[in-house]
Amino acid sequence: MDLGLADRVYVLTGASRGLGFATAQALVADGARVVVSSRSQSGVDQATAALGANAAGVAADLTDPGTPELLLRTATERFGRFDGALISVGGPGHGTAAAQTDEQWRQAFETVFLGSVRAARTFAAALGEGGAIALVLSTSTRSPVPGLGLSNGLRPGLAGVAKDMADEYGPRGVRVLSLLPGRVMTDRNRELFAATGDPERAAADAAASVPLRRLGEPAEFGRVAAFLLSPAASYLTGISVPVDGGALRTL
Repeated sequence: MDLGLADRVYVLTGASRGLGFATAQALVADGARVVVSSRSQSGVDQATAALGANAAGVAADLTDPGTPELLLRTATERFGRFDGALISVGGPGHGTAAAQTDEQWRQAFETVFLGSVRAARTFAAALGEGGAIALVLSTSTRSPVPGLGLSNGLRPGLAGVAKDMADEYGPRGVRVLSLLPGRVMTDRNRELFAATGDPERAAADAAASVPLRRLGEPAEFGRVAAFLLSPAASYLTGISVPVDGGALRTL
């Protein structure tokens, strides 16, 4: 199946590793060109070296209001066009919602929520017909995850923003959607497992709770994200797609 990705250009935030990097790999493998970003210059350098000549990198932070425009300029100056974006940010800290201080909520809001909304708004304004934006959220969008109060509070709001933007930009032919990763074996989930004090047991318990009885691999998420960003998914917008092995019990 031809996804229609050849020569298209995508910006990916939080993409020096994990789900963002896996998506960049899937896009490049199908002929797209990518601009990957994260806050770590060394991480960006390693990612672009692994991705090859069809990748450019920028060390930038989405909390900086100038970052989305910087990424757009890099895409157009390096590759001559801009076709879409994957917006991913690091997960907020652990702890229940009630245990978080005002400052922790403000910091998470700036990083997870406002930075993502600003980026989506900026990218959508620059896209023409056939463009696509995907926000990487979490299964906490539909069902709270114990011990992740900040995520439980902020991710559902971002899913609502994505739906609202899908309505607004749809008449221009621009698609906006969300991805809801579950227990995919990323550094983030390794940290969560380690925080329990018995990471091997935590990973085994997590796998047992998934109908497929295993944890996901980043490449499995990356392939789904690449498809959703591609012209092959041209009639999909305003949806939230779980990539969780069937773990969510909501319909």
